[in-house]
Amino acid sequence: MIPISRTTPPDRQSAPPPPTGVTPLTESGARSHVSGVCFKIGPPRLVGVEVEWFVHDDRCPSRPVPPELLHAALDSLPLGGPDGTSLPSGSRLTLEPGGQVELSSPPATGLLACVEDTRRDLTALRAAFAAQGLRLTGTGTDPLARPRRMVLDHPRYLAMERFFESAGPWGRVMMTGTASVQVCLDAGEAAGPHAVERRWQLVHRLGPVLVAAFANSPLLDGKPTGHRSTRQTVWSRMDPSRTLAPEPDHGDPREAWAQYVLNAEVLCVRRPEGQPWTAPPGLTFRDWIRGGGERPPTLADLTYHCTTLFPPVRPRGHLELRMIDAQPGDGWVVPTALVTALLDDPVAADTALDALAPLDRPTGPRPPRSDVWLRAATLGVADPELRRAALTCFAAADAALGRLPGAGRLRATLAEFAERYPARGRCPADDQLDALRTGTRRTPPEEAP
Repeated sequence: MIPISRTTPPDRQSAPPPPTGVTPLTESGARSHVSGVCFKIGPPRLVGVEVEWFVHDDRCPSRPVPPELLHAALDSLPLGGPDGTSLPSGSRLTLEPGGQVELSSPPATGLLACVEDTRRDLTALRAAFAAQGLRLTGTGTDPLARPRRMVLDHPRYLAMERFFESAGPWGRVMMTGTASVQVCLDAGEAAGPHAVERRWQLVHRLGPVLVAAFANSPLLDGKPTGHRSTRQTVWSRMDPSRTLAPEPDHGDPREAWAQYVLNAEVLCVRRPEGQPWTAPPGLTFRDWIRGGGERPPTLADLTYHCTTLFPPVRPRGHLELRMIDAQPGDGWVVPTALVTALLDDPVAADTALDALAPLDRPTGPRPPRSDVWLRAATLGVADPELRRAALTCFAAADAALGRLPGAGRLRATLAEFAERYPARGRCPADDQLDALRTGTRRTPPEEAP
């Protein structure tokens, strides 16, 4: 994703070769750095959400949005915020390779503040795009049959496209035709009810329920795919070294993640401007440390490598949950509230862990290629086992929100979703399929301002 600002952050800049005399990066040093940086230990306090949208032209939804309209909308945004480059409440905007817009909220102290900040900045975003005749569409895949193209020529994405193309079309579909909601929460404490290991276990067990309950991508190129979450199916077919969950047999998630990082193939190598960033085929970061690359890797290379890994849960100091389809309108609020309530309320966490235990399979493929994850992507909560687990998790979250002062509105929103969808064995994808069957929707769903 490329930030919408006048500056380019370090993970998008070209990098000259390291100066001579730099201390070589060792495997033990890499493991130690990854463990310490990717898992910040402390009481859970902060909540964030990243919301992606497709952009459609109201006058001709099936054609790509003219670049001048997209830039006119972006240029009219009231950037300012606390640091002068963000939206009023501090959210940042980025562009994805296919022209999707992503709004990333600032870390907020608690769920209520996160929802309030994000809603305020989304209002500004929607107004700016509506003024140009553009619509923000919240679905996990682009539902329209329109040309799928790369709108960004950054060397990162050119290298990514080349890396994925050898394994079929899935990488390009992911880059240009998918969108998500990503909930971000603190990693947790060293011990106790909010221990890192416990929260790590819970978010991975919860994953297939989140896929199923919020599945919202039954269409690709205007046609049904047979999957409620086509977006999740796409991810399950991509490079396993960077999209599967880490090995479960490591007791400490920090060690599991460190090994995962070292074993993943290198997707790109940053080079000076004008040079391609393509990496040697099959080179893992461990191989690179052991002398397999064109030069020794640096700590900056390791940090950048971590940004190219896309497991269902990605540690970035906090835990970033990546398995939820984009939702229509303000539907992003429901998964944000559900996940936060279950993780941050110890009673709700206990209830959820018990309900999710039957879904956990110690053998077989790792998520998202395991049986329950594939069933979640295909059937949603029409699957009886997933439906039972989802209803228990929604009930536990409802009780947790009842213990959170000021959360009455969120609690009602969560209950309304639970009654409309999992209680009836449905998910948002079913609304799209119903509309397609009845011919009542010819354009993407209207997004309420």
